[in-house]
Amino acid sequence: MAAGKGRIGFLVNPIAGMGGPVGLKGTDGLAEEAIAMGARPRAMERARACLDLLSKERDAILFFTASGSMGESCLEECGLDYKVVYSALPVTSSRDTIRTCQAFLDEGVDLILFCGGDGTARDVAGIAGSTPILAIPAGVKMHSGVFAASPQAAADLVIRFLNGELNLRDTEIVDVDEELYRAGILQTKLYALAKTPYLPVLVAERKRIYSSDQEDEFKDQIALFASEFMRDGSAYIIGAGTTTSRIADILGLEKTLLGVDVVKDGRLMITDASEQDLLELLDRETRVMIIISPIGAQGFILGRGNQQLSAEVIRRVGIDKLIIISTPHKLAEIPYLLVDTGDEDLDESLAGKRQVVTGYRIAQMKDTLAASRL
Repeated sequence: MAAGKGRIGFLVNPIAGMGGPVGLKGTDGLAEEAIAMGARPRAMERARACLDLLSKERDAILFFTASGSMGESCLEECGLDYKVVYSALPVTSSRDTIRTCQAFLDEGVDLILFCGGDGTARDVAGIAGSTPILAIPAGVKMHSGVFAASPQAAADLVIRFLNGELNLRDTEIVDVDEELYRAGILQTKLYALAKTPYLPVLVAERKRIYSSDQEDEFKDQIALFASEFMRDGSAYIIGAGTTTSRIADILGLEKTLLGVDVVKDGRLMITDASEQDLLELLDRETRVMIIISPIGAQGFILGRGNQQLSAEVIRRVGIDKLIIISTPHKLAEIPYLLVDTGDEDLDESLAGKRQVVTGYRIAQMKDTLAASRL
């Protein structure tokens, strides 16, 4: 190894994010069910998008990793210099993540770079100690503050960190109770504090939930307006969140708070839809719209917590058929809207000024950016 090489511990949770497109709202303990429902692995694809950029610095980095799909495969495909320090089991678990991270610490890595979601972040942070960690986003729900805005942003952060350009910050590692989450109850818990390389914009903030009487008033105004324009005979795909769920309340429907539902002519057509459900809907319906709301503090409207709205679904509906809704306070707290569908061309086409409904017949314009371009 050449003197001065950065030492990066790199691991992939191969099953991360698989539960999102099939509507499971997480993959912890449900990998086999997700596969049976038609889910496909996406974490390695996200990891490669980051490593492709890091390959430009291949002479300056030595990676330490686990065997096979937990890291070795991606590093080998990208032609990077690596050392396998842990032999993973054929079916991986959090135990493999923890043991891999311990091996990283034994090697004295400068940074642990991992690809996964909040569950993976919990496992990594639980053993990392003072070693900085950084996440390539690949999970269903990413509430913790260690996630880069995109795989490309993660690569940029790694390079800047190794060049000594970034400070570290303490950030919260949080996760939700997945069983409650699937039942429509969002209950987060603080598990650890971790150090992460930080640059505003490139690292996503921890998700925030806004609640106040004024917020509720604006949600009611937005919902009332939506209940009126939704009488046009179109099928409306309604994304997750408290703002969108208020629309269902106004219509007298029982929406899944953290899922994606479909409403037409005042009735619930599909509850807790998967990506496949939505594609089948698009085979039947010619007029379809999508209503979504940004994640508080983060600004993501696509690619976080609503992977059922895949790139294929969005393309078939049409990018001009997206209706974005947000209370004024939430919108003011985010500098711009972000999209990370996994399809960079689609993300670019979604970028630009987009209208956001913020009240009854009231809207604001907000810049929308492709997360990969940050």
